[in-house]
Amino acid sequence: MWLLRALLVGLALPAAADVVVYPAPDGGTRELVVYSSLDSPLARPLIEAFQAIRPDVAVRYEDLLTGEIADRVIEETDAGAATADLIFSSAMDVTVKLANDGYAREAEVPGATAWPGWAVWRNMVFALTFEPAVIVYHKPSFPDGPPDTRAALIDWLATAPKGSIGTYDIARSAVGYLFLMRDQEHFADLWTLVEAMGRAGVQVFPTSQDVIERVNAGTLKLGYNVLGSYAADQASRLPDLGLVLPRDYVVVVSRVALVPRAAGAPDLGEAFLEFLMSREGQTVLAERLRLPAVSLEVAGKDSAAAMQEALGAKLRPVAVSPGLLAYLDGASRERVLAQWKAALEGGE
Repeated sequence: MWLLRALLVGLALPAAADVVVYPAPDGGTRELVVYSSLDSPLARPLIEAFQAIRPDVAVRYEDLLTGEIADRVIEETDAGAATADLIFSSAMDVTVKLANDGYAREAEVPGATAWPGWAVWRNMVFALTFEPAVIVYHKPSFPDGPPDTRAALIDWLATAPKGSIGTYDIARSAVGYLFLMRDQEHFADLWTLVEAMGRAGVQVFPTSQDVIERVNAGTLKLGYNVLGSYAADQASRLPDLGLVLPRDYVVVVSRVALVPRAAGAPDLGEAFLEFLMSREGQTVLAERLRLPAVSLEVAGKDSAAAMQEALGAKLRPVAVSPGLLAYLDGASRERVLAQWKAALEGGE
């Protein structure tokens, strides 16, 4: 049965999907299917650690874009077919919408009651990582350190060399758009900052990696609202790349997981979710994947516990809640994108 299911799912795959199958170490015939936006090579330590405790389970890991994950779950469920047993996505808003629209089931996960209140919704959607938005900078260009508040950043932009700052293209990046929306809620002078970026010839990119590479090379001096999990890993290896958590406030986003309503093997989806929320799973995320852990049991300088101890109320984690659905409203998004474009062009 599992082989037939794998065949049917495979036939429905979009060409862009990256699929890796991990056979069950003990030759078992049950298969866990995961749709995830986490790159396949990064996911390997998680899969191998899970199979160390469940050697009877094969894992089919499908690396998809966040929008493709949601589309697949909806299409397969509406067609009456089995879908993934777990989805793991960086698109918080889209994933919450799936649950809100009836495409998730409650997950019976031991220890879920101890999970932070902001990090779970209706026992359906669970935040698993704690990833801050940071400022990255070219160390040789800032011998005295970079601006570390948004007000200081506005001041620096007034005299910065043209084209020396980069950030997300919010029209192409879901996480970049989410960061901007949270900035709008926490920083009254946000549009003054965006206009200052426009005057400074800001360069915009679809991914954090685009910004990080250019900052490390010195073609950009500074990157704003870069995903800290990627930046921290590379800053540990690249001597010219620095990062700083803003001192005024720090927006934190999470990768989230749910068990779909139409999962073919929901018990396996729950088992993998339980592993990801366990001390062991959270430690693998934090230490092997460099994705800061939500669990307050997991220590380390980049964990939620360490950041909360250091920053306290300055941390602004994005709650897993229906409030995220407002960011998906088409008319509202169009207004924000138009305001963003006008602010950047008005600053030129």
